[in-house]
Amino acid sequence: MNLAILGAGAWGTALAINLSMRHRVTLWTKEPEHLSELASNRVNLSFFPDFSLPDTISLTDSLAEALESAELVLIVVPVAGFGETLRGIVKTGVKVPIIWGCKGFEPGTAKLSHQVVADVFPGNKLPCGVLSGPSFAEEVARGLPTALTLASEDEDFSREMAGQLHSTNLRIYTSRDVIGVETGGAIKNVITIAAGISDGMGYGHNARAALITRGLMEITRLGLALGGKLETFMGLAGVGDLLLTCTGDLSRNRRVGLLLAAGKSLSDILNELGHVAEGVHTARAVLQLSRKFNVDMPITEAICCILHDGMPAKAAVEALLNREPKAEIYL
Repeated sequence: MNLAILGAGAWGTALAINLSMRHRVTLWTKEPEHLSELASNRVNLSFFPDFSLPDTISLTDSLAEALESAELVLIVVPVAGFGETLRGIVKTGVKVPIIWGCKGFEPGTAKLSHQVVADVFPGNKLPCGVLSGPSFAEEVARGLPTALTLASEDEDFSREMAGQLHSTNLRIYTSRDVIGVETGGAIKNVITIAAGISDGMGYGHNARAALITRGLMEITRLGLALGGKLETFMGLAGVGDLLLTCTGDLSRNRRVGLLLAAGKSLSDILNELGHVAEGVHTARAVLQLSRKFNVDMPITEAICCILHDGMPAKAAVEALLNREPKAEIYL
């Protein structure tokens, strides 16, 4: 299959490396300087420096060229650039099935990615879907076993694409719950920042387990309010992705929490990371939606206070711990 992967960050590069073993892959970056770096070194020094790009991967900064012979497009740009990328596709006039791997809510609108697709492609009849789940880019590039969920309202499309992308080291499960898969992938980044803060303050494994469990309840409550299905949050795109990012040291959002606990400013942390940590931008949108749908999300609220209101991490965590005792409510 001819695949166009749009977005040459860590995740896009990892997918390109993995999928190029079975498909013809074109990797697109919108920056000419980045393309020059990729082409001259065959290494993504800016975002993924420890892996060489196989010679079979084609590189381009031309969207029209990337889409020219594509049978499937995988969009893995940061969620803030998702709409712009879709509008670029429209300008080319190419009509090709789309799968996106963006995790988060669109800044400013708090829309999930499928809603952005509906805005850009009104009355869209093209097959499309979302790919998400517990997946660190480094392990995908190394070919270590990974399981993901591909969700689409078009069951025939999701089954066909899962069959094409599935392999012994990249297992693809299907779902019809686009909203649930997108919501799980977005909100878990906010909870992960909280878990990183807890670990950075030395609160231990018990506290981390409590944060993960109560965080899953926040994800599920808001996800259900948005129209997701309960079973999705108990699967790969829900608890699976949450567990990975809250406990794995490769998580950028977890690292944000660890550095906040160490007393570093958010601006310094983001400069140090050099990569997008989606939870930072997603937290405010999640809080906005929780208030709109009257969903109680105390962990999210605490993270917003730290990230955007200047509250010290220690004070926010103490405020969480000092909340009045109550019955454990699951949903």
